[in-house]
Parts: sequence; C-alpha cells; structure tokens
Amino acid sequence: MAEKRQFLRQPYSAYHAKPVPQEDVELTHVERGSPGGEYLRRFWQPVAMSSELGDLPLVVRLFGEDLVLFRTTTGEVGLLEKHCPHRGTSLEFGIANECGLRCCYHGWLFAPDGTILETPGDPPESTLRHRLVHGAYPVREYRGLIFGYFGPPEAIPPFPVYDSYDVPDDALVPYSIHYPCNWLQVHENVMDPVHTTFLHHRVSFSQFQADVWGELPVMEFFETPAGMVYVSTRRWQDKVWVRSNDILLPNVGQIGHLFEDGQQEKAFNPVAITRWTIPVDNTNCRIIGWRHFVPETDPRGIANRAEVGKEMVDFYGQTGHRPYDRMQREPGDYEAQVSQRPIAVHAMEHLTECDRGVTMLRRMLRREIRKVAEGAAPYVATPRLGGGSVTATYAHDSVVAIPPLPDTVEDRELLRRVGRAITAIVARGAHQAGDDRRDRIRAMISSLPQDLAADAAPYTAALAEPCQIP
Repeated sequence: MAEKRQFLRQPYSAYHAKPVPQEDVELTHVERGSPGGEYLRRFWQPVAMSSELGDLPLVVRLFGEDLVLFRTTTGEVGLLEKHCPHRGTSLEFGIANECGLRCCYHGWLFAPDGTILETPGDPPESTLRHRLVHGAYPVREYRGLIFGYFGPPEAIPPFPVYDSYDVPDDALVPYSIHYPCNWLQVHENVMDPVHTTFLHHRVSFSQFQADVWGELPVMEFFETPAGMVYVSTRRWQDKVWVRSNDILLPNVGQIGHLFEDGQQEKAFNPVAITRWTIPVDNTNCRIIGWRHFVPETDPRGIANRAEVGKEMVDFYGQTGHRPYDRMQREPGDYEAQVSQRPIAVHAMEHLTECDRGVTMLRRMLRREIRKVAEGAAPYVATPRLGGGSVTATYAHDSVVAIPPLPDTVEDRELLRRVGRAITAIVARGAHQAGDDRRDRIRAMISSLPQDLAADAAPYTAALAEPCQIP
C-alpha cells in the first residue's frame, strides 16, 4: 500500500508535506487491459438513453474508447468503433439505412454486429469485405436505456433484471449526468450514509426538505447475494426510520426515498433511483439510470418528472449547472465528489468509522477485480424470485412506531437492533425466493412493533443479533 502523505503536527506545515502519491490504479483505471476496466467490461453497462438516439449517429466514449451508437431505419441499434477501417473517417457522419451504417467517405456499409456488407468502390470480385470485420459491441435496449456489453463475447452474461423494475404504479424515467472525475468516487457515495446528515442538511440547508436527515444515524453494513447494503437507522420522535441503499456489483447503486420525513409508518418502500456509474475514461464518468416515480414514496408531492432527463434530475446538487458562488455556498453531491481531484487519491485519505461502507465496497471490488485478472469468472448475482430470471434487491425505507427508551445510549442500541431486525426480514428467510417476497416482507416489518411489545421489556432483549445475510 502506498505510504500516506503525512503532515507535521505543527502550524503551517504544508511546505514539509510529501508529494501527492499515485492513485489506486487497480480500482480506478478503466482503459482496455487495466484490471478494473477488464472487470467492469464483464457486465452489461448503459451507453445512453434511448431518447438521445434519433436518426443520426451518436458519438459515445466508454472505457476510454470512442464509439458510435446508431439506429437502423428498421429500428435495430448498433455500437461500432468510431473510425472506419478503410481510411479512418468518423462514422458519426455515416448514414443509417435498413441494414446498417454507411460511411460517408467511400460508402462502406457496416451491419450492427460489425460485418462489412458492402465496399462499393472496389471491383465486384473483391473479397476484402469477407476478410475484415469492423469492431462492434452487443447492445440491448430496455425501458428507455441502451446497454452495451464490452467484454469477451464468449463470456457474455445474461441481461440482469432486478425486482425493483416492476413495482406496481412505478414509472421509470431515464436520466444521464456527466461527472468530470473518476467513476469510483461517484459510485462509492452510495455507501456513505453519514454524508447525508452533513452535506445534505447541516452544512448549508435541508436539501431533501425534512429535518430528520439532520439526525446522525446508527450505521451498519452487510454483504448481500447481490453486493452490499448500508443500514442507517434514525430516531424521529416515536418513530424509527430504517433506510438501506444497496450496491449491485459491480457498479449499480439503488437509492431509497429522497424526500422521506420519517413521520409516516411504512414498510419496505421501493427505491427512488436505480443507476449505473459508468466510466467514460479514467477522469470522467456518467451516471445513467432511472428515477422511479412511485406515488407511495412521494406523499408530499415533491418529486418532479419534468426535471429528469439529459443532465438533470429532480433533487438538489447533482450537476455542475449552478452559479459557482452558489456551488460554494450550498454545495451538493456534485461538488463534493468532483472536487476530490480528477482521480481521488486513497493514500491521502484518513478514513474513520463513518467510512466503513466505502472501505467494504473497495474491498469487494478489489476481490472481484483480482478474480478476473487471474482468469476466473466474476461473481454475478443469481436470480432468486420464483425460480425465474428476476434478481432480488434490498434497498428500501421503512418507518416503524417504536417509542424511545429513556436512556440515550440504550436507545441508540435499540436503533441498532431494530435496523438489524428489519434487515434480517428484508434479506433472510424462505420468503426471499417467493414471488410474494415484497408482500411478505411488508407484513413482517409492519408487525414488528407489536411483536416486540408482546415480548419482555425493554425492546432490546427481543431483537435479532447481528444479521448475517447468506
């Protein structure tokens, strides 16, 4: 491990500090052949929103590669290397037809899979097109997003479908935001529950419009069959709010209700966001995903579908499109993450108790990166629901009515145990494989206060021990 940059314990000591060390190349670099890039390429990754792709080709850059996304006149989507193999002209100036994309310079025609269909400037007897294949990646269009697979074609995985995609009355609205920094420092923010207390509430103003966000949570972190969750538990008067975000390896993050106020009882409320943090190159990334609009997660009517799309989403501080002085006075996630340097330098960090989720995520990613580097297949979550193709996920918000204990220390321990008990319900038990999983989880969480009250007081004696998720 790189040596940490040490400061002398005296005033004005910056002059004597050691030079800034190198970033953690294994975790942060994503170009072809890099350990992290080769790992991330083994999964379906979002390329663009469907709404971005009209009748003209779209230049996209992912994993340090320049590519062209296009749609044939019959609706098929292709993703090709940007430069024509004939003379290097960019295919962003190509013309789509029913079969593929035709280069503007000499008319070479490319199918979505990279097959060269025509080289019309050559003699009829030329066999050149049969001896060449242009670089292309598989694509799939799904619910307003276009995904690509960038790894070895012989190792292409099934397209993942998560249970959070099919919540009743949920509208999945695509959005896409560019961040001029490394992908990891954006992705790992999902596993940092403490920043919500300070960045989103105490430092400037209540960005999520509820005072409960200012309460410092009791935190725990657990691995799941899909990746990991944080469990943050807050007291708000006679209610206990348990919130979990989850990471679905490698780079999917699911985030709970954005405008929760901790006042109304609820059980296993669905997520507000499903998003991928996809590397553009080592110093740029994009968040591409869906903002979920479910009536039950927005009882105060704050969410706004009209503010979701290209370079925008309907909650504060997610883009760099605000006046600079406002960004300084009222910073959000964008400022906090981008300003860590183009690539955050882990060797300079001094991590604390509140960073356990970030540390755990980095450890899991490093483990998987090294597996792929050694020739093994990466871990992929196994579908669990009803024996079908849908994978269970764990992000949620639950609010239960459990009065506080008189002693503050004992009440904090109560919060910890309530969080563990709800996490055990969400992630353990035979109901995890059933098609009725969501309904059963909700019923079990809703009955938790009564179950506890029926047991010996204080509540702490009746609650689960540390939750080990299989």
